[in-house]
Amino acid sequence: MPGPRPSKRVVAVSSREGTRRCQPVPVEVRQTADLLERRWQLSIIYAALSGAIRFSEFAEAVDGISPRMLSERLRDLEAAGLVQRTVLPTSPPTVEYRLTARGRRLQPLVEAMRDYAAG
Repeated sequence: MPGPRPSKRVVAVSSREGTRRCQPVPVEVRQTADLLERRWQLSIIYAALSGAIRFSEFAEAVDGISPRMLSERLRDLEAAGLVQRTVLPTSPPTVEYRLTARGRRLQPLVEAMRDYAAG
């Protein structure tokens, strides 16, 4: 369900160069940034895009993250609808994490960030 529509309000900003007009940051951009700027989130999404599905694979791919923090961040991504957690009926139970369609839509953004950093 889409969120509230961004306002069409324009803010006048005064500077030494004169007055210029800019629009405020849309709510949708701020909400997405709030989620993705949390430490480790983009690294976990990148790992998922690269094929990680098991907790141990994420832990190996995201160097330096503690198991507790990885678990918390995976829960955050699941709550945001970006990751789906599936418990398989094995003994012991196996848990898999896969990006949802919504999560996979972040791939161009992640690739653009990688390309930007490369040069």
